[in-house]
Amino acid sequence: MTSTKRVHLLTMGCARNETDSDELAARLTAAGWELTSDADSADAVMVNTCGFVDAAKKDSIDALLSASDLKTNGSVKAVVAVGCMAERYGKELAADLPEADAVLGFDAYDTIGDTLAAIVGGARIDSHTPIDRRTLTATAPADRHDAARSDNNQILRVRLDSKPYAPLKIASGCDRRCSFCAIPRFRGAYVSRRPTDIIAEAAWLAEKDVKELFLVSENSTSYGKDLGDVKLLETLLPALASIESIERVRVSYLQPAELRPSLIDAMVQTDKVAPYFDLSFQHASPAILRRMRRFGGAEEFLGLIETIRSKSPAAGIRSNVIVGFPGETDEDLEILCNFIAQAQMDVVGIFGYSDEQDTEALTLDKKLPQREIERRVEYVTSLVDEIVAQRAEDRIGQRARVIIEGDNEGRTEFQGPEVDGTTYVETDRELAVGEVVDVVIVDTDGADLVGEIATS
Repeated sequence: MTSTKRVHLLTMGCARNETDSDELAARLTAAGWELTSDADSADAVMVNTCGFVDAAKKDSIDALLSASDLKTNGSVKAVVAVGCMAERYGKELAADLPEADAVLGFDAYDTIGDTLAAIVGGARIDSHTPIDRRTLTATAPADRHDAARSDNNQILRVRLDSKPYAPLKIASGCDRRCSFCAIPRFRGAYVSRRPTDIIAEAAWLAEKDVKELFLVSENSTSYGKDLGDVKLLETLLPALASIESIERVRVSYLQPAELRPSLIDAMVQTDKVAPYFDLSFQHASPAILRRMRRFGGAEEFLGLIETIRSKSPAAGIRSNVIVGFPGETDEDLEILCNFIAQAQMDVVGIFGYSDEQDTEALTLDKKLPQREIERRVEYVTSLVDEIVAQRAEDRIGQRARVIIEGDNEGRTEFQGPEVDGTTYVETDRELAVGEVVDVVIVDTDGADLVGEIATS
């Protein structure tokens, strides 16, 4: 490139996408691009899209359309879609959204800087042709890592924010076959990152004033299986926690069927590892779970929660559930609601079922009318709101450690970034971002907590 170009990078979706954006930013800057937070002054806008659920897809499309408007009102010469939605739909998205100058898949990331320069220069780049990415890695799990793309142990990352926490990718892809989920098709088979690479990136993040490492993947309980050690996460956690200046390590996206007793012990016994369990239950009725191609049921899940709380009574527990799945009866819904009432989780995300392309659930019979799904979502939401508020009230009097994110507000060990409640710290002084304070919970506001500085 003969002159510096400016790019605005916009991230949609989950923490996993945030790590991808940080990688894209590193590759773009290495190619001579200047990152800017001001979209109006950028030569190009790149939207890292989300392809998970309909609402997230709509948000991604709206972001692309808004960016396209800047091509007539500002300096923007090109709008490019990358990320999960671009990978999943490729040419189809490009045809439906001509406002985007290019739709690029994951394989374009290696040369993203040069490709973006060509697009800004007026070149027409063929949009991505989607494939089932599960076919791109070796069938045998133990052989997958060598088949995956390598970046020669470089830390390909630029921090796009100054938050005191940061997602840290430990794996990509998924080997499960949940009937409602298309993620394995466009993310590929499960591939663990090597511990040495993860630890090196964690140390780099610590140097950037990160206090909490938020471990992300599509299924963290599978970490290490393709490297020949299903208990590898249990040895990785202490290594990460031992990094100087790291105050907390948090694990996300745990599959209940794969949550080993030894992993529970590692999460509740290792110093600086948050006793925080992000459990993907999805439902509680055994009949519906089987149609989802998942395992367990209310009895098994309640037993798992009891085991966790017997080891760590104050542990944070959250989950997501799908309401209105094909075939869900009134009895199934009652089983789910009774489970939620008994589980007393800190947070429950509720999703109404919607058909997803390239999933088995798309072909299932006994679909519920949309209005009925919406009614059930509203019903379960009202129940969850009440239980979550009560769970927060039950924490009054508990001690907790808060990492401040700004305005004297932050999160405890049992509150995950972005998706859970927060804790406001009552104090006469202004607390610095990244400061760690011990508090006693004294009040609540729904799922949010209020704490006072602990005096002893």
